[in-house]
Amino acid sequence: MEIVNRVASSSLVTVDLEDYYHQGERVVFDIKDWLFQEMILKEKDFRAYVRENDWSQYRGKNVALMCSVDAIIPAWAYMLIATKLIEANTVVLGDLQQLEVSLFQDALNKIDLNALKDAKVVVKGCGDLPVPDAAYVQITHLLAPFVSSLMYGEPCSTVPVYKAPKKK
Repeated sequence: MEIVNRVASSSLVTVDLEDYYHQGERVVFDIKDWLFQEMILKEKDFRAYVRENDWSQYRGKNVALMCSVDAIIPAWAYMLIATKLIEANTVVLGDLQQLEVSLFQDALNKIDLNALKDAKVVVKGCGDLPVPDAAYVQITHLLAPFVSSLMYGEPCSTVPVYKAPKKK
């Protein structure tokens, strides 16, 4: 009796979100240390910190710009720092989790969805790299209008997520 690998011969297309993981370094830029008593932004001092900081260390990196203390930070302060981070790969206002979500959004928005038109797609689950749940939500939102069915897991063991209505 011949053993047939039905998964290998099926028409399932696997999308592995780990393939869209940005390999660049991630860093946090926390402005709390630039605040007077970690509470108050003094414009003159803040501008001096911005002017004197070595911004070259962020070149090519993915930067999460944040303030980790409960302080009122005006939008212009973040804007001022962003002008110095123009050589960074990506800059987001938020923590590392928000940075990760942003990196995945950028990558997933570049997928040629037409290539998956009417396909049966499995979005691969478990892996070695940290894929945020938001990336699974985004890929579902992107794929559902194009695919005939969408599943989660591994081709040999999937959880159905979406099935397109039958065409009339």
